[in-house]
Amino acid sequence: MLKELIEFMARALVDNPEMVKVSEIVGEQTSVIELRVAKEDLGKVIGKQGRTARAMRTLLSAASTKIRKRAVLEIIE
Repeated sequence: MLKELIEFMARALVDNPEMVKVSEIVGEQTSVIELRVAKEDLGKVIGKQGRTARAMRTLLSAASTKIRKRAVLEIIE
């Protein structure tokens, strides 16, 4: 569910949605979600002063709290 949420948000933001790759590393308490986008779309995902990335992390945190897990978003270059 969390992986799909991040993928949906990222595809809506970028110019090359087919280049969006999301992988999830699941642990007992914490999930790490890795987001990869095309080089030219990296700025769109991060946003000015990291605001877009911070907003994505906030939504991910709210969604993960609902299912009683902890999730971390990593944006990979």
